Amino acid sequence: MLRQIISQANIHPSFIPIFIFIGAEGTTAALYLLCLPLFNLDVSWDRKNNPEPWNKLGPNDQYKFYSVNVDYSILEKEGPDF
Repeated sequence: MLRQIISQANIHPSFIPIFIFIGAEGTTAALYLLCLPLFNLDVSWDRKNNPEPWNKLGPNDQYKFYSVNVDYSILEKEGPDF
């Protein structure tokens, strides 16, 4: 398959940016799919020692993958301790 891509790139050099962007998009999608189970709090890998990891989050912890408007380092506590 790699030989076919290289031969097509040699025949039509205008395909090179397409191959680069498709490869970058595939890599980004694979990294995102790897990031979901490793860093998402909905997934619990250790049920004995930490069955509910979302309960240990403080108000200053960033729990979203990407936050545009919120700076989590300056947030104060939102509610009482139970």
